[in-house]
Amino acid sequence: MGTITFIRHGQANSTATDEESYDQLSDLGRQQAAWLGEWLRDQGESFDQVISGSLTRHKQTATAMGWDTPDIDPRLNEMDYFNLSQAMHAAHGVEMPGPDGFSEHVPLVLEAWHRAEIQGQESFAAFETRVGAVLREVGQLDRHVLCVTSGGVIGMVMRLLLALDPRRFAHVILPIRNTSVHRVLITPSGPILAGFNATPHLDPADRAHARTQL
Repeated sequence: MGTITFIRHGQANSTATDEESYDQLSDLGRQQAAWLGEWLRDQGESFDQVISGSLTRHKQTATAMGWDTPDIDPRLNEMDYFNLSQAMHAAHGVEMPGPDGFSEHVPLVLEAWHRAEIQGQESFAAFETRVGAVLREVGQLDRHVLCVTSGGVIGMVMRLLLALDPRRFAHVILPIRNTSVHRVLITPSGPILAGFNATPHLDPADRAHARTQL
């Protein structure tokens, strides 16, 4: 059997108000990624291929984990949530929330996007299609692949594997931690979810501060 291990990037600039300024790891984000790389090596994990999205935070995470030259695949890039939020405000008057308001905001945005009431740089269908293509192409028997990506992509993988509706898709995204580990087992009958949102590298009590979501 094969595996795909999806990793969410380390903590980025969570105070940003646009995609460009968000797309940089914080010092903590680099440390989270370094700890994860150490944990994977300590477990004896090896991969036939390491793939990163093309965003800066993806490549910085892969480098901090110990992979300086991953293969780059833009299909692993995040949905453009900042543009979607602006479209939501224009269409429905819903303001971008502070850090404590995303649990209500994300479902509203994703449901409106799914209904094609709003659109950023791509449609919901286009986002779903590109993530599904990666899942099909990377998921091969007897191959073990590591993908460094973002929470929305990981959430879409969960939607495709578990047939989640848009609201449950949103609810899956919300708790995903920075540098969390998500496993998909590739079997002769298709991909199976084998692990979600694990952060074993952050289990020590002195790393509790590093268990971040934003």
